[in-house]
Amino acid sequence: MAARRHSETVGIILAGGRGERAKPITLKSADYIRSKALIPFVGKRLVEWVVEACRDQGIRRFFVVAHGLENRNQIKLLLGHGEHHGVEVRYSRSRLDRYNVGSAGATLHNLEQWDLQGQALVLPVDSLFDFDLAAMRATHDAYDALVTVAAVARTGAEIAGKYGVMRTDARGLVTGFVEKPPLAGLRELFPQTAADERATLPTNAGMYLVDCRRLRLLAREPGLFRQSHQRLDWGGDLLPWLAGQGHPVATHAIGRLGDLGNVPDYLHTLRLVLDGAYEHMNRLMARPGPAGAHGWIHESSLQTKDDLTGTTLAQKIEEGSVRIGPGVRIGHEVEIGPGVRLEYTDVGDGAEIREGSTLVNSAVGESAVIGAHADVLDSYVGPMAVVHSERGRPARLECHTAIGDGAVLRPGSRFRGITVYPRLRVPTLTGVPAATELKNADDVLRWV
Repeated sequence: MAARRHSETVGIILAGGRGERAKPITLKSADYIRSKALIPFVGKRLVEWVVEACRDQGIRRFFVVAHGLENRNQIKLLLGHGEHHGVEVRYSRSRLDRYNVGSAGATLHNLEQWDLQGQALVLPVDSLFDFDLAAMRATHDAYDALVTVAAVARTGAEIAGKYGVMRTDARGLVTGFVEKPPLAGLRELFPQTAADERATLPTNAGMYLVDCRRLRLLAREPGLFRQSHQRLDWGGDLLPWLAGQGHPVATHAIGRLGDLGNVPDYLHTLRLVLDGAYEHMNRLMARPGPAGAHGWIHESSLQTKDDLTGTTLAQKIEEGSVRIGPGVRIGHEVEIGPGVRLEYTDVGDGAEIREGSTLVNSAVGESAVIGAHADVLDSYVGPMAVVHSERGRPARLECHTAIGDGAVLRPGSRFRGITVYPRLRVPTLTGVPAATELKNADDVLRWV
């Protein structure tokens, strides 16, 4: 057993962040944060997709680095100790929370706590990865790397101000990092990006394959030890230090990285998943039977009747009164009225989509209600939210509008890039500037 555990790859899930950028998706109420691990995504919570994608590639033991009572309890209530997923899950000790102030610091402290000796795949819980673990391990072993960084190739325009770039030598080992350079600086440092706009550079995807034993030994070096007890991040601190000290840091190109850390990126990743761009997700999201050509539609929803016509969704699809375009997932017992059009949209269990509504590039949470003749475009509507809408006063949500859990909107609302916090009751508003956050009743009254 000991030999097996030293040769296996375990998973370390960094799940202690507060999810500030992803609000209101990470809010259960205005003052109660949902762990990023529990972000709803195509029928499951994000951490479940992470565990299942890794499990299908042979990882059977997971170590979750949590932080604080609510964060730890929320994840543990969902995953337990892994029984329902066919894996083993353990959690960081609460007494280490005070040291978990940085992604790399948290990793180092918990490697020691769990006495890990072999290889570990370290990954955050606010991203979706499409990767081949066996290929990544082969790269890691070929370079005898201390750390192998999962890399995604991006153009200069994609990188500028958003992603860290890695410098590599002729052997392919990392020699340095440039953290989120502006476009001008990027072109100066990497002239090929100025000469060819299609030229790509390797960017840090935030997932790392590490040699636990060697990394633990290095963590005892006095300078690194001190910093790990203050703040030590992977991309900004530990990786540059390792490369600067000449330790072998390799890169391995993976298929895709989907960031779910904010609403625009969440919706962009959702669109790609529903379009079949993530191979692992394709395998995990097995298409159901007769409606497979249209998307992922649960049988219970196909047999659910709407209260206006009394016909099932299957009947409405067959007669053409409901149009299901590409990239649609519909969960359990969803009620959909006549005249509805769906395209690249995820609809959670128990939701209601009333007659005449159009939803494109959007997500609708469990038990949410979209009123009649509403237009929901490039938007997120959280669980239990209600978007009232009528033929004469249709609601329109667009341009990355996000409606938090249980919020209620009145008919005729026109929201463009607006964030509504959970459980707010919002009257009909039409002139609110883009990027406005409605956090409380006072914010709402300001625009009435």
